Amino acid sequence: MAKSGSKRRAGTGGTGSAETRAALIRGATAALREVGYAGASAREIADRAACNQALVFYHFGSVDGLLLAALDEVSAVRLTRYRAAVQRSRTLGELVETARSVFEEDLNHGYVAVLVAMIAGSQSSPALGAEVAARLAPWREFAADAIRGILANSPVAGMVRDEEIAHGVVAVYLGLEMLASLDGDRAAALALFDRARRAASLLDVFGTASPARGER
Repeated sequence: MAKSGSKRRAGTGGTGSAETRAALIRGATAALREVGYAGASAREIADRAACNQALVFYHFGSVDGLLLAALDEVSAVRLTRYRAAVQRSRTLGELVETARSVFEEDLNHGYVAVLVAMIAGSQSSPALGAEVAARLAPWREFAADAIRGILANSPVAGMVRDEEIAHGVVAVYLGLEMLASLDGDRAAALALFDRARRAASLLDVFGTASPARGER
């Protein structure tokens, strides 16, 4: 950990400021993964970032502000990954396979642990809960867009609202990730994805899949 006063002051401006912010966000992400919301104190995060804990408040205003910034960064990285993967999915079966793949990635890299920790922390803070909930909105919008694209020419396209399906998909997906993260057993969740993929493949055969991407 940085001990000298000169190093502690280095993060208050210019390039050093950006580097310190990045280090604090990395430290907050690691703390949320490993010790949860309750353990992610300013001191804990600053130790991981090798800087003075006062810089947490200088750059982010509060510990929660920093933790939300960490959640934002993880969400942005994952949303970019999801969008790229969905762009390559041209049938419902491929979309389910994509979801299974990124599900395992989330668990392997501990991404879901960050969200689980923030949801747990929001139970004792209505203000934090509102912030976390707001950060789930882009995921519902993303899911709705993906579903709309895949089922564009489906016979059931006009029978259900994309937003309602998206809400259910996000809720189920997060629930599966949270359970797998908490008990360390992902087998049941992966089995559900496998069953869903087989069902989706049948629907594709009967014409519920969208046309190839070039025909959209």
